[in-house]
Amino acid sequence: MIKFFRKIRQKLLSENKFSKYLIYAVGEIILVVIGILIALQINNWNESRKLTDTEKQFTLSLNKDLKQDKDYIIKVIEHNIPRTETYEILNNDLLKLYENDRKLCDSLFKEYFISQPTFYPISGSYESAVSGNLITLFKNDEFAQKVVKLYNTTYKRLIVNGAEVDKRWAFLSKKYSYERRTGKFREMKSEQITEFLDDIFHHNKQMIYYLKQLESAMTEIDRIIEEK
Repeated sequence: MIKFFRKIRQKLLSENKFSKYLIYAVGEIILVVIGILIALQINNWNESRKLTDTEKQFTLSLNKDLKQDKDYIIKVIEHNIPRTETYEILNNDLLKLYENDRKLCDSLFKEYFISQPTFYPISGSYESAVSGNLITLFKNDEFAQKVVKLYNTTYKRLIVNGAEVDKRWAFLSKKYSYERRTGKFREMKSEQITEFLDDIFHHNKQMIYYLKQLESAMTEIDRIIEEK
């Protein structure tokens, strides 16, 4: 094609047809520009298609992560709800139960001191999109903002508060290791029982706050999944 255009230029110049050569040259430039524009448009279309495919793949992977997150959040909540209910009984009746029904008292202690799971999100898909600077290029900006808020604000807050719950749990587990090991209350005076109730009060208060945050996170997760 290039040789063909070169031959035409040479023929026009040899025939001293400068005006026609000039018109031809302008036309050739226009064709070249059009070709470049078409090539750019095709390249832009390909890049747009690739980004769309990447966004779809990210959404599928993200939804999978979020569904697993939600399932685990539900397990954490279901596991800890009985603990908060047990706390209410202990808080209201422990002094009386300790004197009159030690067997029930020990049973309630075991219920409160079952293992304590905390939530940590699956963040592989999100971190991959962020590290590749892709999430800022996605077409659905509102969706991207919701995802960023979930991971950068809600999840980070959950991790911090989960760590605080774990810290208070570790304190209780160590301080009352005898009870955990034997499944029975040691011999306590009334002031020691009051101290125990104070200890679990602070843990339970943090736990309730944590559970509310988990429920709020589930609401955010549902909105993101439903949007896509």
